[in-house]
Amino acid sequence: MALRLAHEILTLQTAHPFTIARGSQSEYRVVWVRLRDGDGLEGWGEADPSWYYGETAETVTAALDRLAPALPDDPFALEEADAAMALVLRGNASARMAVSAALHDLAGKRLGVPLWRWWGLDPARAPRTSFTIGLDTPEIVRAKVREAAAYPILKIKVGTAGDEAILRAVRETTDRPLRVDANGGWTAKQAVARLPLLEEVGVELIEQPVAPDDLDGLAMVRRAARVPVIADESCRTAADIPRLAGVVDGISIKLAKCGSLREALRMVAVARAHHLAVMVGCMIETSLGITAAAHLTPLLDFVDLDGAALLARDPFRGATIEGGRLSLPTGPGLGVTAR
Repeated sequence: MALRLAHEILTLQTAHPFTIARGSQSEYRVVWVRLRDGDGLEGWGEADPSWYYGETAETVTAALDRLAPALPDDPFALEEADAAMALVLRGNASARMAVSAALHDLAGKRLGVPLWRWWGLDPARAPRTSFTIGLDTPEIVRAKVREAAAYPILKIKVGTAGDEAILRAVRETTDRPLRVDANGGWTAKQAVARLPLLEEVGVELIEQPVAPDDLDGLAMVRRAARVPVIADESCRTAADIPRLAGVVDGISIKLAKCGSLREALRMVAVARAHHLAVMVGCMIETSLGITAAAHLTPLLDFVDLDGAALLARDPFRGATIEGGRLSLPTGPGLGVTAR
């Protein structure tokens, strides 16, 4: 019997306005996808669209209506589903990802095992996750750092003229390990010029220092830096990874930009073949979206899955964070429930 697809737009509010080098936002609209089989079992997934990648909640729902007729009847036909969706629509990665997550959730529920166990992974091997501090005034940044006392690693958004004041405010407030993410907000010369400051305040990782297409700039920063340089916006799918080998130290996977869990697994394999570290990141997401990514974490080197922790209210229960450690659900499939 054909799988039935339903979708619903959810509006999320962050606890604080979330500001990065590209802008500020406090309201986000995501799409909850449900796939029901003939036995009444439902698989859930979440689309987390970003205007930066050309998607909105409305484009996601339109894409889902086009994708639904192409889905296989068998939720275990995961490669077939990826191929069919790619034939129907190019791009629309978060919409395709929501369907992929729902298929994996449904298949896991049929098997009666969580996704990490189906993949043969050990949740205890997952690295600790960082917690993100968005751009703001030094005073507010200090307050945010104190509020995030439960998280052992902080990721600080940078990429503006106020970087030094923000980083010094953070370091004056905490001695925890720091990572920075410029979201492409620096030129290569600006990034290199900031390296002494980053070293002084103890930054242990630099994410996307320059514009996504500036591979020469990424290589320049990597040559000068003493800590790993990670490509995020420069790397959407596995096809992007070979050109980044020798340019950066690692890549960041985001499900909303790669398009499926199968593609995320391919990205891990291709990155490893090119001797690159692998990180997983997120958008502002509910625990439904975060948990889909969390099942990958035993395979990875760095984790940044705090999207649901930034929300004022999370409509789902899934993977949890305690002391920076992710606890993966033991329920079948994704293991996510509604609150």
